[in-house]
This record gives sequence, structure tokens and C-alpha cells, in this order.
Amino acid sequence: MEQRKVVLADNEIPRQWYNILADMPTPMAPPLHPGTGKPVGPEDLAPVFPMNLIEQEVSTDRWIDIPEPVLEKYLIWRPTPLCRAIEFEKALDAPVKIYYKYEGASPPGSHKPNTAVAQAYYNKVFGIKRISTETGAGQWGSAISMACAMFGLECRVFMVKISFEQKPYRRLMMATWGTECIASPSDRTQAGRKILAENPDSPGSLGIAISEAIEDAVGNPDSRYSLGSVLNHVLLHQTIIGLEAQKQLAKIDVYPDVVMGCAGGGSNFAGLSLPFVRDKIHGKNISVIAAEPTSCPTLTRGPFAYDFGDTAMTTPLLPMHTLGHDFMPESIHAGGLRYHGMAPIVSHLVKEGIVEARAYDQIETFTAGVKWARTEGIIPAPETNHVIAAVVQEAERAKQEGKEKVILFNFSGHGIIDLSAYDAFLSGKLTQHRLSDEEIQRALKSIENFPKP
Repeated sequence: MEQRKVVLADNEIPRQWYNILADMPTPMAPPLHPGTGKPVGPEDLAPVFPMNLIEQEVSTDRWIDIPEPVLEKYLIWRPTPLCRAIEFEKALDAPVKIYYKYEGASPPGSHKPNTAVAQAYYNKVFGIKRISTETGAGQWGSAISMACAMFGLECRVFMVKISFEQKPYRRLMMATWGTECIASPSDRTQAGRKILAENPDSPGSLGIAISEAIEDAVGNPDSRYSLGSVLNHVLLHQTIIGLEAQKQLAKIDVYPDVVMGCAGGGSNFAGLSLPFVRDKIHGKNISVIAAEPTSCPTLTRGPFAYDFGDTAMTTPLLPMHTLGHDFMPESIHAGGLRYHGMAPIVSHLVKEGIVEARAYDQIETFTAGVKWARTEGIIPAPETNHVIAAVVQEAERAKQEGKEKVILFNFSGHGIIDLSAYDAFLSGKLTQHRLSDEEIQRALKSIENFPKP
């Protein structure tokens, strides 16, 4: 019988996060203050984040210790299993071995608690009473709600309206953990009211929800903003995924040829891949691939440029692949991938040719996800379906080339709370969608006069 799971004991959990900034082969462009055009300093971020997280955001230390209270919470579900998808391999009939890190094992069902627990802890010890944040698909909102409950913090979540309507059970999960969940754009903030005045039927976007959450947080001295993706400290916390995977693969003497993850803001992709990117930087022959939607092709069709992280232009200017901060993505069911920008770290790695990006249509992704569910049993989150489509493509390439490959991917979350998306797919209501060149050019006009990285 072939081994299907590799598990770590509790005492084998990594006790440090890995910071890729210590090993970047070329320096990254700094975030800029939109008013002065100068690099942002820690004091500029203090109204938004607690200083202990700001220190992590700007750190270039290779290893950062995970606090014991965070490790204690991690052990509720971590280490997560590394699994081999033998049944899926049989269905693909290709010369590949497929391993996946199952992040659906967390209580909210995704990778998001890896940073949510850490951020709740750092806010708590800094003296913050309430966290304000946004969520797209609801995975992040669920995770931060759970984490705030664990550390006794209040929580307010602005949820992208289309997901708020599509996913009522995500809202109920947040409410169960004690969170106030608000459809965005809302009438609670100036940013939300402005959007509604211009478009009362706006489906919302992550950019809008971020604007509302930041405005809500900075208006209260006992509150801070929390972000579930994009920023350096978020990606740092997620590296526990890749560090565990490296330990698990070493137990069976396996090393991947290809490492993959879906990419919206970049957190789950980076969480698995960055420890392997370090190996690639230091000479390992490995492909690292990010999978995104054709309807929101930030990495594959967006330029590398300075842009705001939100629609209301309240964040620093970030050096990243972007479709423009006022880009309004289609109401696809993979709500966690509907973001106009991409993590600066991931963007930089793509720009440098260290990471490859590919885009997939939602019909292709759900076809792959259903094939996965019917072989491996787990129903993937719509976001996760994108990387499964990439796995299918890579397996077909291996068959055509006649080359054996070991593929490792991050199974970022299960889709049990996302069954309305499968209903739309199975009933034929989903359609193929590729963002037009005209829409991209329209959205990019908003950054034409911004500084260049």
C-alpha cells in the first residue's frame, strides 16, 4: 500500500516563520507615501497597524520566532497533513506524483488562520480592543473572527457585497464567533457612501471593502486594521505551510519539480512557495507557478507599477502587478481572487522571472475541481480550483513530454461553504469570461501619472 499522508507530531511544528526578504536576489522597490512620494516609514503606518506588526512588515531578518501563545492556537489544527493525490493521479493518467498541503483542516476551512491568529495576538498585546477588516469570499473574515474570539477582541468585517449575498453561511460563521459582518459598499463609511452614490447596485470589490475597513479603523484609537493578504507580514506568517511541507517531504525523501498555488492577493501561494523559492534562489532546479483567474488577471496581464491597495486611495503606493485601483472585477464565484493588485513580494518575484504566472477560466477551474471531488473526495474552494486546473495542465505537459514530475500544491481551502458556486456550475449557469483589453486599459488610466518602480 502506497503512503498517502505524511504527518508531523505537534512537537515538530516549525517554531519560526521564514522571511524571503533576507534572500531576495535583487532589492524590492519601497512603498511610497502618496503625499510626499518618499518611502513610507513605520510612523506612517502607526494609525493603521500596531507597531509590533509594522516591525515585522519592514524586517529583513531571515527567521522570526513564533510566539508561544500563537503556537498554542496553531496546534488546534497544525501541523496540517501533506497528502498524495493517488486517485487524481490515476484519473489524469500522466507520469506525475501529486502532493498537496491540506489547509482545509483549519476550523474555518482555509489557510487564513495562520496569519489571523498571529495578527490577533499582536494586536492584543499592543492593547488594541477591536479589529476592523474586509473579506472577499469570506475565508479571511471567518478566520479573523475565530482569532479575535480566541484572544478576546471585538471584530468588524466589511464583506464584498456579491459574496455577502452568495455566501450566507460564511456570514453565519462570523456571527457565531461574535463578529459584526457588513455588506460592502455600505453606508457606514464615507468611502462606501461615495461608491453607492455613483453606483447603488455596486457588487463591491476587495478594494472598496479595504477602503471601508481602513476608514473604520483609523477613526477609533482602540481599533486597528487587519489585512488577510498582500502585505509582507501576512506572507511571513503563512510560510509555516511551506516549512511544514519541507519537513514532511524530507521524511519520504521527495523533492518537488513544480510548486503551485492559486493567487489572488498572494498569501496562500506565498505561504507554500516562499521556502521553496529560497531553494530556487540558491540553485535548486524547480518551477514555481501562481494560478489566477482570466477575469482578474493581475499577474498575467497587469503591469508592474505603483498603485494604491484600495479603491479610495488611503493606503501607501505599493510596487505590484495591478489592474488599477478602481478596477471592478466580474462577480465570479472565486471571490477570494477578485483583487486588483498582488502582494509586492509575489509581484517582484514574477517580475524577476523567479515565479511564473498562469491564468485560468472559471469553467476550466470548476471542471478540474469536480474531477478532484469525484476522485479524492474533498470539494475544493472555488479559489483552490484554479491551482487544481494548473495541476491538470502540468500533468498533461508531463504526458506530452514523457517526463516524470513531482507536483506540490497548496490546497488552500475546502468548498463546503461555497456550494452555491458548484450549483451554478453544475446547472450550466457559469460562463467563460476573459477580461477584455479595453477594460484593462480603462482601469489602468487611474495610475498613468503615478511614480514608476
